[in-house]
Amino acid sequence: MSELPMTVRVDGLPDRVTIYEVGPRDGLQNEKALVDTGVKAEFVRRLLAAGLPIVEATSFVHPRWVPQLADAADLMELLGPAGQDCPVLVPNERGLDRALELGARHIAIFGSATETFAQKNLNRSLDEQFAMFEPTVRRARDAGLDVRAYVSMCFGDPWAGAVPVDQVVGVGKRLFDLGASQLSLGDTIGVGTAGHVTALVGGFTEAGMSIDQLAMHFHDTYGQALANTLSALRAGITTYDASAGGLGGCPYAKSATGNLATEDLVWMLTGLGIEHGVDLQQVVDTSVWMAGQLGRPSPSAVVRALAGSD
Repeated sequence: MSELPMTVRVDGLPDRVTIYEVGPRDGLQNEKALVDTGVKAEFVRRLLAAGLPIVEATSFVHPRWVPQLADAADLMELLGPAGQDCPVLVPNERGLDRALELGARHIAIFGSATETFAQKNLNRSLDEQFAMFEPTVRRARDAGLDVRAYVSMCFGDPWAGAVPVDQVVGVGKRLFDLGASQLSLGDTIGVGTAGHVTALVGGFTEAGMSIDQLAMHFHDTYGQALANTLSALRAGITTYDASAGGLGGCPYAKSATGNLATEDLVWMLTGLGIEHGVDLQQVVDTSVWMAGQLGRPSPSAVVRALAGSD
């Protein structure tokens, strides 16, 4: 049994949130040393067993771009039926074909809020990305799949600098309107702050999107991820992307360090009395195990505190 914070409810916050676990995909994609497929499968199974309702398993991106995820098909086959309910990232129609062959029920597309990152990440212009994604989303929906849309660089871009809120809203809404059920707003390089979060969420709601269509994806590069999460909670957002142990980054943006750690998020939510359904100690144990596989300690403050208190 892990230590847990005292619960003190704060008025105006959601009663329950969904944690969208991205560790196996976003967390591992930037690892230079290849992780064994069996280890990845065990990672997914452990996270599901800890009560995480959604675990994004992998990406069907070309192996040349993300070598770590070249084993996507093997991983999905190893996971079996459980893997079919785990979302997978697909960059284009070819990726969708592979996901469909393996029986995936949930896919995600990954767009950019900025011209520069669209060119570097997608080899497309900001406008051309929509033409690339449109047939992928249409075919996925026609096949009965759920589609999630990520939009990256929502708070800042390492090449372009600050990104205007109305630009992010315009791109995000166009991606969502292709046929997604949810739009995840990514602070890819972790430069967002609490007031910026409030302004961005407000921009989307003013543009006609509802709070339950939005998710937040924070990075902790500047130590702002939990403050930004609290700001988003106050705005009513109820889905948060997180990575077990704080693993992750972006292979195309060197300034993008670890994701918001699942354990740090769970600790805060527990203290606020917000339901999440996740067993904190099981996730901590999983992150300690994965840190052993990777040969370095977890960057998560909660993992370090609880692993050290055993």
